[in-house]
Amino acid sequence: MIILKSREEIEKMRKAGMLVARVLEEVAAKVAVGVTTMELDRMAEKMIRDGGALPAFKGYQPDFIKCGPYPATLCTSLNDEVVHGVPDDRPLVEGDLLSIDTGARMDGYFGDAAVSVIVGEGFPEASRLVEVTRQALDEAIEECRPGNRLSDVSAAVQRVAEGAGYNVVRRFVGHGIGASMHEDPPVPNYGSSGAGPLLKPGMVLALEPMVNIGTHEVEASADCWRVVTKDRSLSAHFEHTVAVTEDGPDVLTVVRRRNRWKKR
Repeated sequence: MIILKSREEIEKMRKAGMLVARVLEEVAAKVAVGVTTMELDRMAEKMIRDGGALPAFKGYQPDFIKCGPYPATLCTSLNDEVVHGVPDDRPLVEGDLLSIDTGARMDGYFGDAAVSVIVGEGFPEASRLVEVTRQALDEAIEECRPGNRLSDVSAAVQRVAEGAGYNVVRRFVGHGIGASMHEDPPVPNYGSSGAGPLLKPGMVLALEPMVNIGTHEVEASADCWRVVTKDRSLSAHFEHTVAVTEDGPDVLTVVRRRNRWKKR
C-alpha cells in the first residue's frame, strides 16, 4: 500500500532530510587519501545524534537480508562494492570510488540519501561513471510529477545509464519512505515508461540509481552485507528523498530548501 503524506509529514521528513544532506556534505568533504571509512562513520553518527536524530541504518534489520543488524551509521561502498559496504579501518587510497549512503530518523520520520565521490584525482572512467549516475538521478527526479507513472522514473534512470554505455543494477531498487525506512512502492532503476502506479501529491520516494561500468549482475560478498558487481567492475550510487507535489518534485535531502527543483 502506498501511503500519501500530509504537508506536515513532509515537513518533518524535510528536517530529517536536511540533516542527512548536511552529514553527507561534510563527510564527503573529509574524504581523502589515508582517511578510513570508520573515521567517516564516527563523524556521521556524532553529527546525526547532535542534530537531534537517530542513525537510521545502525541496528537496522531488513527482511530481505539475513546478516544480523547493520553495525554502522554509514554504508561505505568502495569501487566494485555496489551497496551496503561496512565501514572499516582500511585507509582510502588515491583513485578509490567511494559511495556513501546514510539515513536519519527524526520526530518519527526518515530521510535517506547517498553520494559517490572519488578519492584524490581518480581516473577518467570513474569520474564519468559518477557524473552519469548523478545525471540519471537528476532525470529521475524530473519525472516525479503528478500524472506521470512510476515507470517513467525508472525509465529515466535506465535511459541515461545505458545511453552512456553502462548498466543499472536490477536486484536492488529505490523505495517509498516515510514513518518507515522502506515503504511501498519499490522503485526499480529500469523499465518502460507509462506503466505502474500513477504519481500523486503526497507520495515520497527514495530514488537511488546504482550504475555499473560492466554487468548489471551483483552478488553478496563473503561478509554478507557487502554487495559487489559480479564482474568486479566499478559501481556508483546516488540517492535523494523526493516528495511528489502539485508543483512538481520537492527534494527533501538538500541542505537548504529549494522553492523549485532545478537540475544541476
